[in-house]
Amino acid sequence: MKQLLLVGFGGGLGSIFRYLTSILTAKYYTNTFPLATFITNVLGCFIIGLLIGSFGQNISSNQNLRLLFITGFCGGYTTFSTFAAENISLLQNNNYLTLIAYTLASIVVGFLAVGLGLVITK
Repeated sequence: MKQLLLVGFGGGLGSIFRYLTSILTAKYYTNTFPLATFITNVLGCFIIGLLIGSFGQNISSNQNLRLLFITGFCGGYTTFSTFAAENISLLQNNNYLTLIAYTLASIVVGFLAVGLGLVITK
């Protein structure tokens, strides 16, 4: 139960920060490029990199902090950060084919899933 609360609290904070990023961006930027999402994704990737680097590989001693900040906050702020971190891990472990397949499949299947959802709701 404690782990669920940590993830939920972190996710709530991440969602709030995502909303604030969108509001702040919209205040100063009005073009068609989705800058708020771009900023959120890049900032989320930077944050998850800092957190993974700070917590190190010793998962057991930092499990609660990882759940709160990486799974919760970064997951609520942007799941793109997790996608990017997983791809870096695949790259670091020389899993090049899996890296390419995961990246391409995520993008292609993601687009198709959005399209299917749109078709179903028409």
